[in-house]
Amino acid sequence: MRIAVAGATGLVGAQVVSLAREEGHEVVEIARRTGFDLTDPDTTGLESALTGADAVVEVTSYPSIDEAEATSFFTTVATNLGRAATAAGVRRGVVLSIVGIDESQDYGYYRAKLAQERATRAAAAGALVLRATQFHEFARQMLEWNTRAGVARIMDVPTQPVDTAEVARVLVDLATGALDRDTDLAGPREERLVDLVRRYADHVGAVVRVEPGEAPASMAGGSMLPGRDALLRGIDWETWLARQPARR
Repeated sequence: MRIAVAGATGLVGAQVVSLAREEGHEVVEIARRTGFDLTDPDTTGLESALTGADAVVEVTSYPSIDEAEATSFFTTVATNLGRAATAAGVRRGVVLSIVGIDESQDYGYYRAKLAQERATRAAAAGALVLRATQFHEFARQMLEWNTRAGVARIMDVPTQPVDTAEVARVLVDLATGALDRDTDLAGPREERLVDLVRRYADHVGAVVRVEPGEAPASMAGGSMLPGRDALLRGIDWETWLARQPARR
C-alpha cells in the first residue's frame, strides 16, 4: 500500500513511518521538515503528494494546550488534509485522538481534540479514529511543563498509560484495514499520574518536590481511563521507566 503520514517526524509519526516501511508499504512523509505546511489553505502540493495513496494517517500535534489556538490548528489541519486527500482519491483517513474526550469536555484541550475528530469526519473519506490513553512519556512532559521554583503540582488523576510503539502498531493496522473500526487503546495497568511523575523525577534525579494539584472534575473521576471495549496492549509504565536513562 501507499500510506501518507501527516506529522511524520514526531514521536508517534516516526514510528508509524518505520513500521509501515518494515511491512513493505510505500510511505509519503508529510511534515514541515519535508516541505508541507498543513495550515496553508493552498493544498495543491499536498494533493499532488497524496495522489495514489491508499490511506492517510494524521498524528499532528500542537505545542500549546490553549483551547482557541489548539482548536484553530487541529480543525484547519484536519480540513485541509481531508479535502486534499478526498481530491486525490484517498479512501481512508486515520486520526490519532485521546481516550475520554467525550467525558472530559470540562477541559479545553480535549474540546479542541473533539473538534479535530469532527473536522476529520467531515472532510476525509473513510475516516477512522484511534483514541489512545496518555503515552508513557506523559509523566516526563508533565514534570517539564509544571515545575515552578522547585515544585511540580500535578493533576491527581487515574490514568492507564500506553507505549507509543503500540499506538503506531494500531495506526498502521487501521491504515491497512487489518482493523476497520474506531478503536480505543490503553496500556495494561492503571496508575495515578502524580505518582508516575514523582517516580520519574526520582529516577532521573530531578531536584523537585512533586505535589498533587487540581484537576478537572471529569478527569479526577476517571474519564482518562479506557472503557471495557478498549484494546489493552504493550509494556507497563514501570517497564518503560526502567529503560529510561537514570541519574548517575
